[in-house]
This record gives sequence, structure tokens and C-alpha cells, in this order.
Amino acid sequence: MSVDGDPRPAGAIERCDVAVVGGGPAGLSAALHLARLGAYVILLDEAEELGGQYFKRRQGSVLAKHGDFRPEGTSLISAVRASGVRCWTECSVWGVGEDERTLLVAGPEDEPRSVSARAVLVATGGYERSIPFSGWQLPGVVTPGYALHLATCDRIPVGQRAVVAGTGPFLLPVSCALLDVGVEVAAVVEVNRPYRPSLRVAAALAHPARLAEFASYRAVLARRKVPLLQGWQVVEANGSGALERVRIESVGGREAGREYDVDALAVAYGFRPATELVRLLGARCEVRQGDLFPRTDGRGRTTAEGVYVAGESAGIAGVHVARLRGEVTAASIAADLGLPGAAEPARATLRRLRRGEAFSAVTADLYPVPDSLISGLCDGTVICRCEGVTAGQIRAADAVGWNDRNSVKGATRAGMGPCQGRECAPAVAALCGASGSTEPFPARMPIKPVPIRVAMGESAEEVS
Repeated sequence: MSVDGDPRPAGAIERCDVAVVGGGPAGLSAALHLARLGAYVILLDEAEELGGQYFKRRQGSVLAKHGDFRPEGTSLISAVRASGVRCWTECSVWGVGEDERTLLVAGPEDEPRSVSARAVLVATGGYERSIPFSGWQLPGVVTPGYALHLATCDRIPVGQRAVVAGTGPFLLPVSCALLDVGVEVAAVVEVNRPYRPSLRVAAALAHPARLAEFASYRAVLARRKVPLLQGWQVVEANGSGALERVRIESVGGREAGREYDVDALAVAYGFRPATELVRLLGARCEVRQGDLFPRTDGRGRTTAEGVYVAGESAGIAGVHVARLRGEVTAASIAADLGLPGAAEPARATLRRLRRGEAFSAVTADLYPVPDSLISGLCDGTVICRCEGVTAGQIRAADAVGWNDRNSVKGATRAGMGPCQGRECAPAVAALCGASGSTEPFPARMPIKPVPIRVAMGESAEEVS
């Protein structure tokens, strides 16, 4: 049973002190802290197992042969379950009731459920930032996170020969993981130049532990003779039915383009916070670098009373910061609810959090996403893969004088497919230059697709 000890019938409203949405490092850390203070906590996650992307757990024969992956995650999950937290896995939060507090949930068998909490903590993580290019819809083109999951958790190579591309320090461990499972990495293609001496790079010297980690990855790539190309970008993927070739060009056209014969391309440009649920709950967000970030007080409180955010949903900063944010936000919730034993976070915890967030600011500065990646796309490039909408169609709709961003979406159906714009919304918004819109699409229900009977069941429950 994926809903721990639940005696209530499907459709009934479950009430608790705190509902934590997201069973990754931040949500697990927060739930454990709150449960130990006596709070009645329900932890909801859409996956079969807790852990999120970072603490994904190996299963079956892979576990038996290769051992536990990141055992600290297994220990954390065990501690959460032992603390009395009600863990609801395979439960997708798809919407919010009219009171902007009740969470609407699709259960393990798509049965409708509802959770009403005194406090809601959103720890839904983030998404890899995909930027369209010609051929990105071909089989064999994946995100680095997907390639990493296959390599580390399933011990499956994403292909025989691959290019890893985009921007961000994440490209380095992904490349090393692919090498470890036998993939030939033809090149690591970084659109920025973060590994060359500069004043921006010098700011990273204040974080020696993180630099040592990056240096270890660089050493592996050098030992395996994997070229690390800085100032290059993927411009085209080709193949007959599946990926066969990747073309890259130097930023600014300083050098002639190059082509690689590969059967896999792992490409993304960093990560974006997942803010759909935060916005549905009435919390304000602000646009920074084309993405939405929740407004907080620095300790997890949003602008909506009783709504909190932690982990990558609050801003991309990595697993160490995510766990610290979970602890600090849990302390805020405990204080606001008046839980016995509630106390200020330890000074050492706050110092580590500030230091971690400072490093995330350094990496954001070193790995920006150039506007030219989208503005330079040719009209024939598919932007919305779900609906098959091209850049030219979006530009044409945007050129109509009375169209705003949402009108462009309605006219072209860009962002209206199963992913609900999680892949293409930033690109669509960036292409809407005539309307002057830069914000992503508004959050709407369902956040993720659910059977119509689930939505109808919740509606009937609300009416009654």
C-alpha cells in the first residue's frame, strides 16, 4: 500500500498539521524535523519510492549486484518513516481547492484524495532547462539528468557514444557517470567559459570543498581524454528516425563547426525551480533570468500565510543547500504553529546555508544562459514537442497586434500538451518579443495530467 496506514475512503479529506509535497532531500529533512517536534505530518510524493532525484534508490538485481546508491538517502528515508510521518507515495498533487489550502491528490490507483493542512511545505524540486534546437525531438536526445539516472541507478548506458552539452557544473559528474558504465563520451560541450581564469572564477576560490569536487571530475575527463569544449553550443541533431549526428558551433562563430557521430546526446542548460503549486497556493513569485522564483523571507515563509517553500523550489542550489533549507523551513513552520520545542535554527546551520547559497550565486554567474540560444532559432525549429509547434508559428502569432503571451499559447497550442509547458514555456515566452511578455505561463490545474474521473471526483467532494 503506497498510502501509509490510511483507513479513510478515497475522496475523504485528510487533515494534518503539515503537508509536505515532495519526498526529496529538502522534503525529507523538513518532515523528519517536524515529526520529531510532535507534528502530524503527511509527506506526498508522486514516485513509487521516496528520495527525489538525488536519493533515487536502486532496486532488485541492480541493488543486489551493485549495492545501495547514496546510502545516506536510504538512512534518511528510514528515519522519516520511523518518526511517524505518514508517507503517501504514488500520490500526485494536481491542484488546490477553492480555499487555496486543500491539496487535491490523485492516489496510487488514481483515486481522488484531499489533504487539508495547517501548513503546506512545497518541496517539489526543479526541472532541467531544455532549450530547443533543430532535431531535439529525435530519439536519443535526452537530458543529462535522465542519462545520469540510467547510469547510476539502473547501471544502463544511454548509448554507445554520446555528447554531453549545455551549461553548468552538472555536466561534469554526468560525463563521469557515463564513462563508468562504458559510454564513450565524444565531448563535453559547455556554452560558457567557466574554467578559464577570470574575476568571476576567482570568486569560487572561497569554496574549496566544491572546487575540489569539480577538480576530481575534471581529472577523470582528462585521464579518459574527453575534450571539454568551452564556448560551444549544440545547434543541430540529425538522424533517420533516431539520433545519428550532432553538430556544434562556437559561440560567436570564431571557429568552424564540428560534427560528431553519436547515438546519444544529453543536453540541458541548468535547472529551473518548480513553482506551479506554490503559485496555485497564492504565493507571489518574481522573474529572475527568465524563471520564476518564490518570494520568501529567507527562512522558507512565502507571501501566502501558511505556505512555505524549501529545496530547489526556492532556487537551484544543490543537495547540501536543499537539506539545510528543509531544516530551516521546518523550524519556521514549528514556530508559526507553536509546536512544543520549536526553536530558532542553530547558528551553524544558518552559516552553512548562507555559505551554500553564496556558492550557488557564484555558479549562477559562471553559467548564464545566453539569450541568443532562443532568439537565434530558425522558424522551422520545433519549440513545443507535445503539439508540434514551430518557432515560426509562435513568431507569427506574436506578431498579431492584439495577442499577448497567453493568446499566443491559445492560438498555437504551444505549452498545452501533456507536459503543460514545463519543457517549452520559457522558449515560448522568450519568442513573444512583440507582446513584451517574458514571464512563464500562469499556473493552472491540473498541474500534471490526471484522469477526468479524478477531477470529477474531487469536484463532487467539494460540492458536498
